[in-house]
Amino acid sequence: QVQPVESGGGLVQPGESLRLSCVASENIFSRYTVGWFRQAPGMQREWVALISASGYESYPESLRGRFFISKDDAKNTVYLQMNHLKPEDTAVYYCAVAYSGDFRAPTWGQGTQVTVSS
Repeated sequence: QVQPVESGGGLVQPGESLRLSCVASENIFSRYTVGWFRQAPGMQREWVALISASGYESYPESLRGRFFISKDDAKNTVYLQMNHLKPEDTAVYYCAVAYSGDFRAPTWGQGTQVTVSS
C-alpha cells in the first residue's frame, strides 16, 4: 500500500488562506477514497474532509463552505484548500487513504503543521 505524503503547511495570519497537498507515488486516488484529518495539541484527531475515487466530496458541518477538497488524478495529488483561517484551525493535518473502503484503519501520511497566529 502506497503511503501519501503531505506538504504545504506553515505559519499564517488569521483570515489568510493555505492549500495543502497530499501526493502519492502511484495513481491511487482514482481508485480509493482519501480523507483529510487534523489533530490540535491536547485534542483528539478529527475529520476535516473526504473525496471519493469518483470525486464526491464531504465535509463536517463546522467546516463546510470554508474548507474545500479536490484532486488531480493525473498528478496523483489531493488538495485541501483552507480559507479564512482561524487560530482554532492550528493543528497537524494528515492525509489518509482508505484502502479498505472506510477510515477505521487507513494509511496515514506523516502530517504537516498548520499554525494560524497573529
